[in-house]
Amino acid sequence: MNSNPNGLLFFIELRTRLIYSFTVLFILFAVLLYFANHLYTYLALPLLKFLPNGHLIATQIVSPLFVPFKLAFMASVLLAMPFFLYQLWAFISPALYGYERRAIWPFLLSSAFLFYAGITFAYFVIFPMLFHFLAGIAPTGVVLSPDISEYLDFATKLLLVFGGLFEIPMVMLLLVSVNLVTRERFIKMRSYAIVSAFVVGMLLAPPDVLSQTVLAIPIYLLYEAGIFLSKFTGRKRNDTKK
Repeated sequence: MNSNPNGLLFFIELRTRLIYSFTVLFILFAVLLYFANHLYTYLALPLLKFLPNGHLIATQIVSPLFVPFKLAFMASVLLAMPFFLYQLWAFISPALYGYERRAIWPFLLSSAFLFYAGITFAYFVIFPMLFHFLAGIAPTGVVLSPDISEYLDFATKLLLVFGGLFEIPMVMLLLVSVNLVTRERFIKMRSYAIVSAFVVGMLLAPPDVLSQTVLAIPIYLLYEAGIFLSKFTGRKRNDTKK
């Protein structure tokens, strides 16, 4: 019977990285679970200050227990993401060339930073504008009192959307790096990027010009950042060929 030591080492290394990842996730979850109710209050704060009665409601008996529990787990995953990325990089780095290792690590760090920046932008800029608008358009006789579970789903989806939007430069950088799209093509598509940024602003921001512009400008600037970064990608690729 032939044995494959390389395959065995592969699975041992994979198991080790997974154990590290789940251990960190469990520790973070255990800590955040203790503060789960405070986390939910902080997440709901941009909405609470615009509600007439100043509180949300729970339409299901178990919601006050399971909704903060769910939030604590999701927050644990988000906080552990850089560690997960490091474990992924440590797992695949032995199979990479030196220049690939030097390129991937900054890429992963930048991606994590931009994702957190998108979440922060959504919470501190978009949430106040959006909830102020929604609380002000309620018909006469209607009291806005969202359910805590519905708010969690809505808020997390919106946070993840903006986290994804802020990955635009890294996606562009990746497309140029693998030669799927050229930098010159992105430059020619600037006008479409401007239109797309304002379309996103119309869809995600309140229906006033100022709010839509506040959202559209950062999205377009992220596109310009992608064009700028792709310039250095082209140089590195040419230097490698030499």
